[in-house]
Amino acid sequence: MPQNPAPQQPPAGGPPADAPKPRGQRQPPPPIPPEFQALPIWTKKPPELVAMVKDPNSTVFQKAIACKKLAFVGGRDAIQPMAALLDHPQLSCYARFGLEPNPDPLVDEVLRAALPKLKGKLLTGVITTIGMRKDARALDALVKLMDDSDPMVAGAASAAVGQIGGLNAAKALQAALAKTQSPVFPVVARACLLCAEGLMPANRARGLDLYTQLSATTMPEPVRRAALRVLNAAGPPPPGSTSKRWPPPTGEAAEKDTSGFLGRRPPG
Repeated sequence: MPQNPAPQQPPAGGPPADAPKPRGQRQPPPPIPPEFQALPIWTKKPPELVAMVKDPNSTVFQKAIACKKLAFVGGRDAIQPMAALLDHPQLSCYARFGLEPNPDPLVDEVLRAALPKLKGKLLTGVITTIGMRKDARALDALVKLMDDSDPMVAGAASAAVGQIGGLNAAKALQAALAKTQSPVFPVVARACLLCAEGLMPANRARGLDLYTQLSATTMPEPVRRAALRVLNAAGPPPPGSTSKRWPPPTGEAAEKDTSGFLGRRPPG
């Protein structure tokens, strides 16, 4: 008849090997290898950081931290070295991080120059940075990229055009609404919404006309509701507007709404 195995004896002078560890106790973190210590890089002067970015012997980690610090302290001399990293599969995002807040117009030039040289995610990243900087001189190039066969690139270009805004951006986005298919169409619609908001202070009639187009039932529901809210809060169409009337909110919930969320003023 088989015998039950004898219980495991604890090692002499200590708890059993499978004994649970006391709660609240953690193992100390392993030491950071010297080649991955960011503080020595973060404390360098701007010229040293630029030299590190340019040095072919610098590691990817070193260049990445240098670009991050140059976002705060970098000047004109840091622009071209970081621009040279825009096609790097690992460092492109760090280069854009370092370039984006730099107020020097040279940044916009190097970003525009990078557009025809990149593809896929790297191109999408540069487009996004251009949109964040609101570079109006990039508008023509971005409008062409709205028709790119890569939906990721086309969507990023559409979003950037909406961020830049203005009448030319509005015309390009309205044209795109008529021909763009999913999955880019919702991005174009949201870009139109942002563009309409930017038009309102200087060209209210044009902005409201764009909101009217975005209130159509063919638009993504969140975009349509946002447009309806603005239109119903705006009152009658302004002089010069091509719109006859603002389409009212629809549905039982809209009929009962008195919160003002849809732009309808509460009674009284």
